[in-house]
Amino acid sequence: MRNPIGLLIMITIVMFSLSACGQPASTDKLQSVGLLVPDSINDQVWGTKGYKGLLKIQSKFDIDVFYQESINNEAAAEQAVKEFHEKGVNLIFGHGEEYAGYFNKISREYPDIHFICFNGDARGENVTSLNFKANAMGFFGGMVAGEMTKTNKVGVIAAFEWQPEVNGFYEGAAFQNPDVEVEIRYTNNWDNVHSALRYLEEMLEDGVDVVYPAGDGYNVPVTEVLKEHGLYSIGFISDQSDLGEVTVLTSTVQHVDVLYELVARRYNNGELESGELYFDFQDDVISMGKFSPEVDPLFVQEMNTLINTYKKTGILPNQRK
Repeated sequence: MRNPIGLLIMITIVMFSLSACGQPASTDKLQSVGLLVPDSINDQVWGTKGYKGLLKIQSKFDIDVFYQESINNEAAAEQAVKEFHEKGVNLIFGHGEEYAGYFNKISREYPDIHFICFNGDARGENVTSLNFKANAMGFFGGMVAGEMTKTNKVGVIAAFEWQPEVNGFYEGAAFQNPDVEVEIRYTNNWDNVHSALRYLEEMLEDGVDVVYPAGDGYNVPVTEVLKEHGLYSIGFISDQSDLGEVTVLTSTVQHVDVLYELVARRYNNGELESGELYFDFQDDVISMGKFSPEVDPLFVQEMNTLINTYKKTGILPNQRK
């Protein structure tokens, strides 16, 4: 006959093991974080936003962080990842769409590292692409443009056709002002200041009086020209009211630093998924910037109500039955 006490101990051990198997993955997975930027962290636009996100992670989690600049080809990315791996980095942000292709290849060699890129096609099991659902921010920016235009002509100078904020702006302007005409131009490059200013000149000749420069490499020069002409702009990526609170009617703001912290927290808790992830107003990573005193306070109040409704329902004003 078996010892009943021994049998009881065995049953207890088995039960404990099974219950442990059902528990969430252990937390505190984050060791240190690396950031790759294609240009510089001092560009005061996209690269700077990524660096601020890195610093936010460092402050929040009290860990070491590292960054490398001018990582704009596959060979440079491979070398940078190797160096990060030697430093114990296990979460790497590639601050741009170009890193998707690099990381899809490199990630197989580093299964203990999770790779993050933006607006890309993430294929590896340890690769995640972050995407801002920018249609809504474009829509609300378009509403402001449609409301404030005096000529019923507004314009968008975007970098690429795939940018969802472009169609959003068009729909928002038309929703607010059925008589509005929307001119759209593409530079096919985030930093093509020359083309952006040339398109701006053409738009001004056509009577456009509100412009949405949806490219972070040229939005400041475009806004400065609009200020010289006494016309209006909608800020892009950052709250650009400091460029001229009369000129900048509002801004469509993407809080990259908040998104970085959110992603790091998910990874630390074992909750970060691979593939494409999308973020919007509801995640507090997109918002509208400060409104110009040129905008009627009653309209601002209406806008805030519509934005809060969208945050709760995910339904834009033109989608309501």
